[in-house]
Amino acid sequence: MGRTFRISDPRILKAVAHPLRVRMLGLLRADGPATATELARKVGESSGLTSYHLRALAKYGFIEEDPEQRDARERRWRAVHRYTSWNDTEMAATPEGAEAAAFLRRRQLDSLVRRFSDFEAERSSWSPEWQDAAGMSDHVVRLTPRSLAELRDRITALVEEYADRDAADPDAEQVFFYQAGYPRTSPAESPEEPGRESRP
Repeated sequence: MGRTFRISDPRILKAVAHPLRVRMLGLLRADGPATATELARKVGESSGLTSYHLRALAKYGFIEEDPEQRDARERRWRAVHRYTSWNDTEMAATPEGAEAAAFLRRRQLDSLVRRFSDFEAERSSWSPEWQDAAGMSDHVVRLTPRSLAELRDRITALVEEYADRDAADPDAEQVFFYQAGYPRTSPAESPEEPGRESRP
């Protein structure tokens, strides 16, 4: 699987900006190859509907048939890349690109809240090591756009470095790692407990 699918065409980003397509692409990336029927069971939809959306994802290069796991009765699909990335300024040049990018950013935020809530609900079932390692932190700092972009790139590079290092480690688990950095909106209320690091 390749590392990153860098999108510059708003039409391609629009193709993935659909709730079911985003969910199925995420499942293929996280869980590996699957058929339309297998994905239908996971997402609670008909296999006809998942098959339609899988073909759309394949058309725009997000997924492909898995030649190593051919099924005589049904196609097996696999993700082509681990991540999807795009430039927000490029996407904002067209209404469809701006709409698609905004949709995917909202999905990322919704995903963060849902997945962290899921972990919190079962935190006590994890080992002390995982409970101590998992957590969130927030920082309020002054940065230029250039510095913020460089910081995001450095964090991404570190995530990829550690992911490659631990890929074959039997003690490793799939971990959801999110990063976000935005300028403070104005007017704004003073943040509560600025600079607080949380490892509940």
